[in-house]
Amino acid sequence: MDIKLLWNNHTEIQFFKEALKSFASPEQLFYNLENGYFAYVPKNVSGEGQTLQSRNTLIGQFTEKWARDLFEPIARDFGLYAVNSVICEEIGLPRRSSADLAFCTTNSTTQKPENIKIIFEIKMSIISNYKYSNGDIHYIGDYKSHKGNPALLRSDSMLKAIGKSINIRVSGIESTRIPIIILGNSPITNNYYHKVDYLKTAGVVQGFWSVNPIPIESEHIRQTPKFGFRTIEDIKSLKNLTGKLLYNEMNYFSSMISKRKLGEFIRIAGQQNSDEEKAEKFLYLINTEVDGL
Repeated sequence: MDIKLLWNNHTEIQFFKEALKSFASPEQLFYNLENGYFAYVPKNVSGEGQTLQSRNTLIGQFTEKWARDLFEPIARDFGLYAVNSVICEEIGLPRRSSADLAFCTTNSTTQKPENIKIIFEIKMSIISNYKYSNGDIHYIGDYKSHKGNPALLRSDSMLKAIGKSINIRVSGIESTRIPIIILGNSPITNNYYHKVDYLKTAGVVQGFWSVNPIPIESEHIRQTPKFGFRTIEDIKSLKNLTGKLLYNEMNYFSSMISKRKLGEFIRIAGQQNSDEEKAEKFLYLINTEVDGL
């Protein structure tokens, strides 16, 4: 069943095993508590529960590669490449803040705006809690059993993802046609329940997706009313949603202008022949003419 290809507890155990084989020490990956090594501090144990700073780089590298491997067959089916660390100065993606993953027409980290078809900002981490003992890693509880706030459950992760998306959107007209997806492996908190729908409706991002179908057995947010956040259930759904972003020619537009000027734009655009020409004219006017205060 293709659900196994999505994020799950076995994926997290795989991360720890690969990191240990690559000479990462247990202290870099786990909290060294009195009763053993733990991925997070359990709620019934005193101590802080923030993610280990030493683990951030390792899990970041792992999740970016994991996401590329997940999307590579999908990109290939659409005649594209799934590329990590994409650089494109024209749309606000310098080397120090490259796109975690993007679908591109060429297999290169340095891209032109017209070659980038989708941008994925990855905000993933270890979700559940594990104990490391005698070379073995054992699952001991879901994210409600420990003190950490992983992935999209962290407010700072959400804010960083939103900030980067806005920076891309305001970088120039070249970025207005590129869909942006925030890719996570956890639910969101109630604090962002309405915000993610607003961000999607406003066109800043095209969605927050969790590729972890079963992050916890108990009740949690699986989707929001306007699908600003949604949980991906299987690979088929992931491919269909990605395909819609590729095939539907979308354009981001945002402005604050007077009703008089807006009416003028609508009147001018309405003189065009086809619906597509009307849309193109309206977008041109919005993006190139600014009403003075």
